[in-house]
Amino acid sequence: MTRQVQLDGRRPLDYASSRTETLAVSRAEVDAYLADLDEPQRSTLGELRRTILDVLPEAEECISYAMPAFRVQGQVVAGFAAFKHHLSYLPHSGSVIPKLHDDVARYTTSKGALQFPVDEPLPRALVEKLVAVRLSQLVPDGSRTEPGPSEDSTGGPPTTP
Repeated sequence: MTRQVQLDGRRPLDYASSRTETLAVSRAEVDAYLADLDEPQRSTLGELRRTILDVLPEAEECISYAMPAFRVQGQVVAGFAAFKHHLSYLPHSGSVIPKLHDDVARYTTSKGALQFPVDEPLPRALVEKLVAVRLSQLVPDGSRTEPGPSEDSTGGPPTTP
């Protein structure tokens, strides 16, 4: 069943259709952001985008603070940006990167950003850890409704031998 919303006397808005249209617009905005970049920034951030969406298949792409971002259950959990001499991963929380001090030691970091070279994608294992820490801040036990394809059945990050 589709929910309709009446807006200020105008014709009803089909909520399901508007959500789908919003997702398509957001995805198109991220596409446009990447298309405006030169190589190798475009392909490096394109790979990061695919990794984040693989780790978080339920994530909605959006633009936050004029940069591509990923939202889960209405909360922004990851993002990225391109700069002249580096790229940045943005966890949208000042406490994610400090919790992964040893994992991010080789990168230039601040509380809210991890900088990496324009031609060197972030390792998938690091992206998984960054996302897992951020998600654990949203839901205290770290659980999600559906684990991503690289996660175990507990909803946590994959274990490696």
